[in-house]
Amino acid sequence: MCCSGSERDRLSIQPVAYIRTDFKEKFGIPRQPGLVPGLTGTVEFEPEFRTPDVVRGMEDFEYLWLIFGFSENWDYSREGEPEPKWSKLVRPPRLGGKEKKGVFATRSPFRPNGLGMSAVKLLRVDTVNPENPLLIVGGADLLDGTPIYDIKPYAAYSDAHPKAGSGFARPEMKFLEVVFPEELLRKVSEEKRQPLIGVLEQDPRAAYEKKPGYVYGMKFASYDVRFQVRGDVLQVVDVVCSEEQHIK
Repeated sequence: MCCSGSERDRLSIQPVAYIRTDFKEKFGIPRQPGLVPGLTGTVEFEPEFRTPDVVRGMEDFEYLWLIFGFSENWDYSREGEPEPKWSKLVRPPRLGGKEKKGVFATRSPFRPNGLGMSAVKLLRVDTVNPENPLLIVGGADLLDGTPIYDIKPYAAYSDAHPKAGSGFARPEMKFLEVVFPEELLRKVSEEKRQPLIGVLEQDPRAAYEKKPGYVYGMKFASYDVRFQVRGDVLQVVDVVCSEEQHIK
């Protein structure tokens, strides 16, 4: 007998890990994983799972699926357990934020269960400390501190369908020309420069909120980056390290 909708159908899940990334806020995060290869993240397991046994054999795979929670999209205003904010219809950025699509026809973060999935490149399994194995991954499109609910190996023979239709989510990327003055670029550590430029090239602004000449602010790693966009050119106008802000 079908018992859909009953209380016992509810699944309670807890994070197995959290990811550390350079994205301190939602603004600026790439809209899909792998779009900026230079980005890296570190998956840190919760105490219950800090054993090399849980990652045994993982190094045989090149990519992983991260099943995560959109932790910033929950409603904490109600009494009792917080619930994810969601809408039946959403406005995909790829369509300029003007056309509505059903939530299950999109990858919108505003979902009934607040779950997302990202395919990330496994750079290495760090077991230097056997009591706290770490996963170093590339191309992660996740906010710093995002809870990870499950990790699965990516199997190319079944998971990849390169000829499949992608609907309105066709890969029609339009990159901006980034003008980054040398004196400002020098404020950014060398290992963060290319990933930061890669994020800026993809236009961090919301599709429905593009104001020519407006100064936008984006937090990346320990930097507060200010920029303007005119046409297809993004001009960085200031970079402030968070340590500098603290000193001031």
